Formats: sequence, C-alpha cells, structure tokens
Amino acid sequence: MAVSSEAFATGWCVVASATARVRAPALAALITGCAFFASGAATARAETLQSALTSAYRTNPGLDAERARLRATDEEGSKARAGWKPTVTGRAEYGRVKLKTDPTSSSDTNVNQSGYGVTFTQPLFTGFRTLNAVNEAEARIRAGRERLRRIEAEVLLAAATAYADVVRDIALVNLAKHNVQVLGQELRAAETRRKVGEVTLTDVAQARARHAKALSSLDQATANLRGSRANFRKVVGHLPGPLRATRTLGRLLPRSMRAATRVGLEESPVVGEARFEEQAARFAVDKIWGELLPQVRLEATYDHTDNVTDQLRSQDSARIMGRVTVPLYQGGETRARVRQAKHIHVSRIQEIEKARTEVRAKIVAAWSQLVAARARLESDLVQVRAAKTALKGVRTEEKVGQRTLLDVLNAEQELVEAESAVTRTRRDIVVAEFDLLAALGRLDSRFLSLPIAHYDPEIHYREAKGKWFTVSITSPGLRGRAEPENRPERHPYPVVARAPGRRPPLRGERPPPVASSPGSGADRPPPPAMRGGFAP
Repeated sequence: MAVSSEAFATGWCVVASATARVRAPALAALITGCAFFASGAATARAETLQSALTSAYRTNPGLDAERARLRATDEEGSKARAGWKPTVTGRAEYGRVKLKTDPTSSSDTNVNQSGYGVTFTQPLFTGFRTLNAVNEAEARIRAGRERLRRIEAEVLLAAATAYADVVRDIALVNLAKHNVQVLGQELRAAETRRKVGEVTLTDVAQARARHAKALSSLDQATANLRGSRANFRKVVGHLPGPLRATRTLGRLLPRSMRAATRVGLEESPVVGEARFEEQAARFAVDKIWGELLPQVRLEATYDHTDNVTDQLRSQDSARIMGRVTVPLYQGGETRARVRQAKHIHVSRIQEIEKARTEVRAKIVAAWSQLVAARARLESDLVQVRAAKTALKGVRTEEKVGQRTLLDVLNAEQELVEAESAVTRTRRDIVVAEFDLLAALGRLDSRFLSLPIAHYDPEIHYREAKGKWFTVSITSPGLRGRAEPENRPERHPYPVVARAPGRRPPLRGERPPPVASSPGSGADRPPPPAMRGGFAP
C-alpha cells in the first residue's frame, strides 16, 4: 500500500482557540494575522513529517552501520561457496644441498638446488558440508535483512516521535506564553483595582502567585522544547525548522486488532529474523555432522627441481591423484560439536515462539494505546469547550460580584490544562499509530513511499556472490541518489530562541516567539493556544 505526502502533513497554522478571552476588534486582528502567518509559512516551505523521515532514512548513522553489517554478512555466502571452488598453491625453493652419492667415499658433493611447483586441489565430496554451509550462510543473510528492517523501523519510529515531540512542545510553549500574558494582565488589573478598593491584597497575591507559576511553566516548556530539538537533530540529522502539523495514518492501519495481529505475525521482522536464525541453526547441525563422513578430493601436482644431484641436472614430475579421507575417531570433539549445535537449534525454535509472543504483545499494547488516546482526545476536546464556557461565565459573574478573582484564576488554569492535554493527546495518537505500524513490520521507506532511492540489499549480495579475486569493497549506500551520503539537510529557516542581537526578555516581559521565519509574523504577539499542533 502506498501513501502520498498528504497522508503525512497538512498546512501549519496557529489557530486561535480562546476566543472568549479577547474582544471583537482584537479577534479580527488576530484572524488577519493568522491568515498572513499561514501564507508566510507556506512560502517558507515548512518541513513535513515525510521530509523528516526521509532525512533520517538517508543520514542516520545507526541505520548506515546496520547496512554495513549486512554487507559484511553477505560475505558469509562467498566464504561458504569457496568449499566448491578449487585451490591452487605454488611453491618456490632455493638452497645449498650436501650430497653423498658414494658411501665408500669420504668426500661430499655440494650443489645449489632450486625448484618450483604448483598444486591444484578440487574438492569432490565433503560430506555435504559445503552445501549445508551455503544454506546456513543464506539463512543468516536473510536474518540480517530482517534485522535491518527492524533497525529501519526503529529509526523511522524515533524520527516520527522526535517530530511529534517538537510540534507538541512548540504548541505548549505558545500556550505557556499566552498564559503568561493573560495572567500578567490579570495581575496588573488586580493591582489597579486594589488601588480603588475593589479587591484586597490577598487577591493581588493570588494573581501574582499564578503569574509566577506561569513563568515557571514557560521556562520548563522552553527547556523541554530545546531537548526535543536536540533529539530531533540526533535522529533526523539536522535541527528542525518550522514544522507542519501531522495527520493521522488511520487508512494505513488494519481495521481491527485481530487483523493487526495476523499481519504482524506474518510480516514482523522480529519473527522473520527468528525464523531464519532457526533455519541457520538447523543447517549448522548438518554441516558439522558432515565432518564425520568421508572426504574425496582431486589433487594435481607439478614439480620442477634443478641440480638434483651432480649427475642429474634437473627433474620434472607431474601427478594426478584422487584422495579419500575417512575420519575414524577425533577424540569425541566433532560429536560434541554436533550435540552442541543441536541444543542451539532447539533454542532457536523456542526463540521463534518467543518472538511471536513479543510481537503479539506489542501489537495489543500499541493498539490499546491508540484506542485509548483517541478516546482521550474526545474527552479532552469536551473539556476544552466546557472550560471555555466556564471561564466566560466566571468572568461575567466576577464583574457583578458573584465570583472572586481566585475563581477566575482557577478557570484560567483549568482551560490551560485542558488545552495542554489536547496537545499532548494528539501527539500520543501520532506516536501510537507509528508504534503500531512498527509492530506490524510495515514501518519502512517503501510502505511509506518516501521520496528517496530505497536501499536494496540485493545489489551488494549479487556483487559479493560474483567476486572471485578482488579484495576491494563497495559502500553503495543508497543507489541512484544525488546527495552525498551522510550530508545533513540544512533548513533555510532554523528555529531560534531569540533573534541575533536582541537581549533576552526580562522576567514578566512578553518573551519573543520560539519559531520565526521571514513573513511568519514573528514580530506580532503569539496567538492563543494552537489546537494541539496536530491536524485532526
């Protein structure tokens, strides 16, 4: 199943959610600014989840290391197939030889003797050791490919998680900034009202405490964003620029947990790797058993010797012989290795069942987390709507004396917590969907249709299979791509904490926006909470 880029990203626009907090003129200005911001962000070409996954697939060093490890495993097949090929050895010698040709004479003859020779050996029967060694190597190569699929899924899952974390933390920073602004206004209003006797010093202290708490939350949210950005760079290969919100991958997932379990048991690389390791262990038993069978090989030898004796100037000899070797007793070492290999094979059989159990458990856990997150999102959205209504009502009642300032502060806090919960839940949905896709064994570049040349392990496998004499290696990386390997992608508009040359904001001041880009409206006050940062 293929997926287009629309399945990954939608336009990145901050939507005003706290309409009850601003008056009509301010709301109109905010809507106009949001529209301008949306056009500027489109011009700035905000990064999508698809491009982040592509960058991680291309530049992640852990994935490149696993590809190199698989290429090393490909050579096991060449080593095993060498048992079918002939071996040719040459020799050359030179030395001084003392000869005593006449036993009755006390004199010796010294000659400078030299020679050379060539030996050709062709195995004819090795007790099926070569055949089983080749089968074992092929099974290990297939297991290595499954292991590469597993590492690829882990890298892509980490990239998707890092992307979702950055989007979430940007939204939480914007929420925290707006909360600081609102509580700052409440604090200034309380101080003004105290001067005229409308509120007490206790009300002012409560407003100041909430404002200080909001500043602390903003500091923590900013620190979390910095950590998420650092993790994004570690996994994806570059710092995140402006990011687009993500859409869910619902149509790529099975419709039921039973269908998901069936797919996972068939396609999961964890189960596939365990199956191929079991096959390799089975062939290893037969390979070692072959050492107890007779061995047959053909030997052809040619020798030339100069100055054999003082009378014989040179000698040439050639022979072709068939040699049969029958092992009779090796002290029990070979039979012990056979028993050892059988025990290993039994353990590999059990590991298949273990892998199936683990995959089934991961699918159930991922499916349950996804269902719970979706249900939690519905409750969070209801909570946000109710909190907005409650805040509007509390503000109205506070103006006529039926509510206190503390009630308003509590309603503000409940709304911020509800909006933050929506943001976190939408991030959890995205991560849960990718986690489920990884458990199914379908989180790879081909299934996601990433716009990049996909790594093909068959290329190096065929190259290694056809090499007889060379010792050079190739590091193909991704065939057919234009970019050099391991070159990180540089985004033209990096996210910065503050503009160069601008002093940090003082405590209580409105901090500058976290993300800025030309035409993004970063010089305007940050809008109210964006809807979780994720597209519905």
